[in-house]
Formats: sequence, structure tokens, C-alpha cells
Amino acid sequence: MGGADGGGASSPPAEDFVDAVVVGSGFGGSVAAHRLSEQGKHVVVMERGRAYPPGSFARTPSEFGQALWDPSAGLHGLFNAWTMRGLESLVSSGLGGGSLIYANVLLRKDEHWFVNESPLPGGGYESWPLTREDLEPHYQRVEDMIGTATYPYTDTPKTEALEGAARALGLSVERPPLAVTFASRSGEVPAPGRGIPAPDYGNYHGRPRRTCTLCGECDIGCNEGAKNTLDHTYLSAAQASGNCDIRPLHEVRTFRRDGDGTWLVRYVVHTPDQPSATADLAERVIRCSRLILAAGTFGTTFLLLRNRATLPGLSHALGTRFSGNGDLMGFLMNATQLASDLQGPRRMLGSTGPVITTAIRVGDAADGDGSTGRGYYIEDAGYPGFINWLMEASQIRSAVPRLAQFAARIVANRLFGGHRTDISSDLAALLGTGSFSETSLPLLGMGRDIPDGRMFLRDGRLAVDWTLSTSRVYFDRVQSTMRDLADQLGADYRENPLWMAQRVITVHPLGGAPMGAHAGVGVCDPYSAVYGQPGLHVVDGSAMPGPVGTNPALTIAACADRASERMLEGLWARPVVRAAARPAGVSRHPGEGHDGGAGAGVVPSGGVPTRVSFTERMKGNFALGLGDPRQANAQARLRDQRMMFELTITTGDVDGFVADPAHPGVATGYLDADLLGGRCEVERGWFNLFMQQDATRRLMLYRLFLTSPGGVALTFVGFKEVHDGPGLDVWQDTTTLYVQVLDGHVPPPEPLLPVQTPLLKPQDPTVLGAGILYIQPLDFAKQLTTFTTSGPDGGAGLLRFGRLFLDSLWETYLAPSRTAGAP
Repeated sequence: MGGADGGGASSPPAEDFVDAVVVGSGFGGSVAAHRLSEQGKHVVVMERGRAYPPGSFARTPSEFGQALWDPSAGLHGLFNAWTMRGLESLVSSGLGGGSLIYANVLLRKDEHWFVNESPLPGGGYESWPLTREDLEPHYQRVEDMIGTATYPYTDTPKTEALEGAARALGLSVERPPLAVTFASRSGEVPAPGRGIPAPDYGNYHGRPRRTCTLCGECDIGCNEGAKNTLDHTYLSAAQASGNCDIRPLHEVRTFRRDGDGTWLVRYVVHTPDQPSATADLAERVIRCSRLILAAGTFGTTFLLLRNRATLPGLSHALGTRFSGNGDLMGFLMNATQLASDLQGPRRMLGSTGPVITTAIRVGDAADGDGSTGRGYYIEDAGYPGFINWLMEASQIRSAVPRLAQFAARIVANRLFGGHRTDISSDLAALLGTGSFSETSLPLLGMGRDIPDGRMFLRDGRLAVDWTLSTSRVYFDRVQSTMRDLADQLGADYRENPLWMAQRVITVHPLGGAPMGAHAGVGVCDPYSAVYGQPGLHVVDGSAMPGPVGTNPALTIAACADRASERMLEGLWARPVVRAAARPAGVSRHPGEGHDGGAGAGVVPSGGVPTRVSFTERMKGNFALGLGDPRQANAQARLRDQRMMFELTITTGDVDGFVADPAHPGVATGYLDADLLGGRCEVERGWFNLFMQQDATRRLMLYRLFLTSPGGVALTFVGFKEVHDGPGLDVWQDTTTLYVQVLDGHVPPPEPLLPVQTPLLKPQDPTVLGAGILYIQPLDFAKQLTTFTTSGPDGGAGLLRFGRLFLDSLWETYLAPSRTAGAP
């Protein structure tokens, strides 16, 4: 993720044309890269994170301190942590995407959980435009490629305990397929730490791998290479094809479809060894026939939202159907033996084995077997061994007395003539039995929560509007089953500490660019092709129209495999012309083309000019895809799509400004609209005050050259129409601005007189969107305090400017009325 800094430099030339650019290397991107490259397509994989060979994952405190992702802070690590309304989330940034930190489970989505027209609170439906049958061959192909095995050991305490408790409750329990290698070769007896032979396609990292050592470190990166992560499987095979160029530390910032049907993709290359250069990364450009977005739910949705202005006709479903896949963590504490012939603590040993070994399934009303409610899974959530030390250290009540007793014995031995030199038993008593960590186990729930969350941009940053309340019944059911399991194991059940704050933690964010049967309900079709954007595809978790229910990795990969198969059946565009046709004088990239504009800032000969400046702040509504400001304003108000600007208007020499009929001024400042990617700085701006349109109409004209945070050149044009109508409407006229946003940098016409509104016809293809902005009374009051002057004749210059303003209003509103009433 991340965003372009914009700026005025023209776009660099595109690199050589390739068949496909894949953005991201997780379960969608890696599958697509392999499927396309093995069929001879030239593919470039852009992954923002590093490559992580076995042995490179963080283990020490200092290494973990650098293992987070935030390039703006000089961090280029594996973990990307998010906090949003109602939830916390943790995702991956590295070659192999989420496979680097997931818990290896490759379960298929339940057949009856591919629901259709399942009502959602607030309107709409959860609808899956494909079925389990559609995905079956793709599930199988992914499983064969990654390689799966069920957990083979029969003496793992946490596994035996959870399976026994589930059976006692009459719940369905299984050992799910895991993407883990337990034995060196097929058919051999599983054994920890054995060498794993390289497959025929080799290995991207060129380092040896070893079978699972049962260390519980799957979720922080497997340093043994026992996890069959995507870098060891799909990406290694893609590279071996000779057709796939894998590029770690390459982050895509923006993209647009060119006039020849191909895609221009702008990206930066991170330099972790030079973190101070992060803010000044040079943008590069590559051209492709197909652009495949697989940057994860947050990354892909952010890219689409930020580049929305260049994607006319993109579905309004963008940002919808967000869910956390029903993720909920709970804890079993202090398990005890319940049988009459066994007493004392019950060993769980959560740090032994891979993270997940067992899956308990609770049915769904959609199953049609008498089950009720929304279904879910509960799985053991193992953890690395060092967590045991943290758990024991947290038990202050028992640790303090042990420490006091240890100190008392040592002091007594020294002060009272004791001659004990062997203090091993004292140290053992100090360390304690470790029973708290040994008898505790986290549980991970996931299932069919309600996908009614919304993702959007706020101040140019990704935000999520999601609430626990609409899924509360589902989460209460999950916790009830966890409590039942705790009772079976004689354990105390503890909620996630964030639960009291009505928050959950998700490692499976889904939705944002959901697939749907048509553009009215989905961003992409059932084959992951984006509606209205030929050659653009979404193949990651953002394409899920609702929760998968079980661990979503396999379903995401299967959907990507299905999408890739459809892509290979289609046509591949080839560039015919290198630039789209454009109206004369229109610049598509910052700094390109026509200089344009009136000489508002020109200093006249003969001395220092007197200038007048003031700051104006306007707010309103803006919609993409509509060219008529009134129609766009009505739609944007319903969807709460906002725009604002803050501009400082500066006249040239005030005498020249008053004398020139065009009254030219210079506008500087910024414009902010989430539909345009956030805050857009004004690179160059024109302002014209009270230009005569006819005897009773005058216009205030605005034209701003902008570059969106995604690097797209835009032009903002607008006008206020001051005219004599029924009643005295001077306030409405002088505070209402009708606007359009145009594609590219479009200079003002020359000459400006006779003047017309700067707006283009609503159907003009250059028009990206429109709306209406207003000055609020408080902002107007503040505006009056911002007038300043510079130069030798400041006070008199301000009076001349004010007289021009008032005379124009007089001539427009009062003079016509007096003339009409004269005898």
C-alpha cells in the first residue's frame, strides 16, 4: 500500500510491454503468476515486501522491533498492523503474502455456505455468484500444487484434549489439511528436522528446507522452511518457467488504462538500506495488457479507492461487503483433569506442534440439517515457545511469593552459618512448575459473520466502518461453544481483552471489491474481472462477497486459479499507439504540455506592485461518473461523498487587476476529496473575479491543476454565477460553486473573453465527475479576517479591491432593479 507523492514532474517513459503485471504475491497473486507464466505469458510480480528465505524471520526483540511495515518510518518488515473502527487487524508484507504468517489450514468453503440473497442489516444481500461445484477442480489443483497433509502425530496434548472435548459435546471435529511438510518424502514416517528434497522446479531462495519441528512458530515465519508457503511453491514454479519476473520491494502506487487498451502502472522501488530516501522515491512506469490486483483486502481496496478517478464506470459496490471472516480469539486457562482417577492440572502444551492441528465445525441454518444460526469453526491456536515465559511472567501473584522465599533462604543461609552450596532446589522453586502456561490454550474462531462493513478513504487514508453489533448473535454463539469446550476440559474461559471494548482482532479481512452477478452488486464478475474495466482483475480476499467461514486461503487461491483459466481463454491486448488521443492542449501528466493562463502574477515595470490576498474555504459534495453538477450533487449527498478546498487567492498588481476585465488572480492551496484519493495540492491555479457574461450576469471562475495522491493529473474547474434573479440572492450566488473535475491538465482557453462557464458538456469523456461546493457562514466570517496586502500601497489597494467587489454586486443586483422601476 502507500501512496504517490504526486508532484509536477512528467511521467517517466514506460518500460517494455509485458502481458501481465501482478500486484502482490499472496494466495491470489502467486497462483495467477504461475498459471499465466506456465502458458507462456510474460508476467511481472510486484511485491512491496522483502523475500524471506528460511532462517531470516525475526526471533530476537531487536529483530521484532524492525519486523513491522511502515516505509515512512524506515520500517520494511513483515507485519502490517491496522487499527480501525471496531477491529484490529494484522496482515503480511513479504514475498508469499499471507502464506508467510498464516496457520497453514487449507479447508474448502462449505458447500451450503455459498449463500444467495442472504439479507443484510441496512439493506442488500450477501450473494455468492459461484458455487462449490464451480471451484472443486480449482481446489484440487491448488492442493496438489501446494502439497497438504493432516497432522500425523497422536501424542500432542493440545490436539488430544480439544478433539476429546469436541467429541464429548457431540461436535464435528477433524484434522484439517495443512500446507506443512512432516516427512521428507511421500510415504515416509514423519520425523522433525529432516531435509526436504527440492521439487523439479527448484526453489526461489536456493536454501535447504527441513520438516516440521513442532515449534509452534508458523505465524511468525517458519525458519525451517517446513511450511509450503507460496514462495517455495507457486512463485518458485513461476520463476522456473522463465516467463515470470519476480520483484520484491516494488510497490505499485497508481494505474490507468491507456487509449490503446493497455494499462500504465506506476510504482516505486523501496530501498531499506537507505530509509531516509523513502519520501523521495522516483516513480517508474510499466505497461501491460492485464493488470491483476492481489495486494490483499486492504491493499487492493486502497489502490482502487485511490485511483477511482481514472476508472470511469467503476461499480459503486467498491468498499462494500467487508468482513473479518468471523475471527474471534478466546482463551482456555488452568485446565484440570476431571476424571475421578486423575487429579491435578491437565497439560495442554500450546507451544507444541504447528499452530493449528484440529478444526471443530458448528453447523449453519443454510446446511438444511436442522442446524440454526450462522456456522463457524473453532481451532486450536498454538504459539511459539517463548510465549510461555511471557505467560509465566504475567503471574505476579504466584511469582512474588516464590521470589520472596528464594531470597529469604539465600539470606538465611549466609547470615546464620548455613553451609549449603547446592541451591538447585531453591532455583527450581523460584521458577515454579510452569503450570499456567502448560495448562492454557488459545482458541481461534471463524465463520459466517455479517459482511456489512464498508471501506473508504478518510483524509486520503484507508478506513473501515464496521461494528460488532450486527454480528453480535454470531459472536455470542462462538463464545458459548468455547465456554462449553472449557467446561469439558475443566478450564476457565477468558475472553479476548479487547472484547470488553467491543472490538475483535481479525487476521482474515475480506471484501471491499466483492464479486457479484452484475455491476450493481459487485466490483468484479464471478471470474474476478472488474466490471467496465477490460483487462483489470481482482484475485485476492477483497473479491470475496462475504465471509468464507473457514480459513479463507484455499478459497482465495481457487478463485484465482479459476480467474486465470478464464484469462487464458481471452484475448490479450497489444499496444497499437503509445498515447491516447486527447483534446488539443490537454496534458495527461503533471508538468506536460501547455503553459496556459493569464499573467496574473506578472509584476509591472516601474516598481513594486501592491497585491491583495484572501483565503477561501468551500465544502460540498462530489460524485464520479456524472458531468452535471446538480445531478452529481444530489447523488453525492445520498452517498456522503464530499469535497472541500482551501485556496489562497492573490491578485497581481491591484491596479492592473481592477483595470483588466478578466480580473486575473493566482490560486494556491489544496483540494481534498476521498474519491480522488485524498488531499491534492494545487500545482497551479487561476481565479477570475466578476467576468462579464452579459448585462445582468457575471462569473467568478476557478481552474486548478492538481495531481492526485495516486499520481494522476487532474483539472478542477468551477464557476459562481452572480446574476439578478427573483429576490435578493446575493448570498447564494456568491457562495455556490458549480464544479467539474477533468482528466489531465487542461489549461484555460485563450482569450477568456467573451466568457462562458468553464464547464464542459456533461457527456464529454474528459469529465471525470462533478458537484457543488458552498461557503458555510462560519467559514465566510473567517474568510473576512484573511484579507492581507503587500506592497507600498496596501490600505488603498485593499479599498480599490473592495470597491470593485461592491460595485460589481451593485451593478448586478440593484442597478437593474432601479432601471426597471424608473419612469
